Amino acid sequence: MSVTKFCPECNNLLYPREDRRQQILIYACGSCNHKEKADSNIVYWKQIQQPGEDESLLPQDLTSETTLPRTKNVRCALCNYREAVFFQAKARGEEGMSLVFICCNSNCGHRWQERPVAHHAEH
Repeated sequence: MSVTKFCPECNNLLYPREDRRQQILIYACGSCNHKEKADSNIVYWKQIQQPGEDESLLPQDLTSETTLPRTKNVRCALCNYREAVFFQAKARGEEGMSLVFICCNSNCGHRWQERPVAHHAEH
């Protein structure tokens, strides 16, 4: 479950951010310089498909879904657009989860999956 976090310095809302250098999720204040490491890598959980359902039953315009994370670190194989929304899903025929990407180009919408995500125990 997602938890709203507030800055201990100025009581403003803390926003989830990626610390690319350390490759961790942090919460950062938009008003002061306060930052803190996130307790969990889950920012928000929304189940959009029941296990075993056909992928064609997913809502068609997931690129406008504000709760899904976005990345500009991928390139669509069909149109070369560099922005996509993504989420985890069970890979067909695989044991683990994989990342599903949807191209944000309004004229494309191509969907693709990356290799299964390894689950690591937290220390």
